[in-house]
Amino acid sequence: MERKNVLVYAVIFAGGVGKRMEINSMPKQFIPIHGKPLIIHTLEKFQQHEAVDGIVVACIEAWIEKLWAMLGTYGITKVMDIVPGGDTGHDSIRMALDRLRRDAADEDIVLIHDAVRPLINEELISKNIEAVRKYGSAITSESVKESVVESRDGRDVDNVPFRDHMYVAKAPQSFCFGDIYKLYEKALSEGWKSIDSAHLCHRYGFPMHLVKSPRHNMKITDPLDYYMCCAIFDVKEREALWER
Repeated sequence: MERKNVLVYAVIFAGGVGKRMEINSMPKQFIPIHGKPLIIHTLEKFQQHEAVDGIVVACIEAWIEKLWAMLGTYGITKVMDIVPGGDTGHDSIRMALDRLRRDAADEDIVLIHDAVRPLINEELISKNIEAVRKYGSAITSESVKESVVESRDGRDVDNVPFRDHMYVAKAPQSFCFGDIYKLYEKALSEGWKSIDSAHLCHRYGFPMHLVKSPRHNMKITDPLDYYMCCAIFDVKEREALWER
């Protein structure tokens, strides 16, 4: 029987060790922030969104059992499976998409998101879903606040693009499942790896629709990012208390 409803999935990639965080005891996606592991804050946003039907996580293999236990502790029920991550973000996404292939139809929607980007909100998830329904893709992007220069050798400036046209690609990056799965399969057949899904789409000429990101949709990469994220959580917590 043909399925009529388009389902929405999230792929969360958490395969990296986060060397730039300078923490040896655990990968950065598991460091605590406001009483919970970082990855749990991220997963909760997709868990709580009513349009999201399922989640697949690509995780460091040695931490998969611990992550399953955390999901039970924090009531994350939408995770369908946890698969081992790869050597790069590209590999982790491809492995998660391979697992999702067992459940997702080509017309279903998949949102690809970093585990260490916990400040995503409900509105941004909704905008990504609607953009995929309307345009076939959604690349979450934030306009730059300062001038951007291009240098091919790291010494001389080759180009200064007009700032009003410049954006930073963030996440989620969202697509119809069949479209993005085929692009990752094509890259695999060619032995090519991308920086992110937007980079992959650009290589193969796949059209991308821009969805504007809120200012604080940051990725936790180094200690400074972590401290800034903690400060934002503190502010949000105080605002929630004021509203009560």
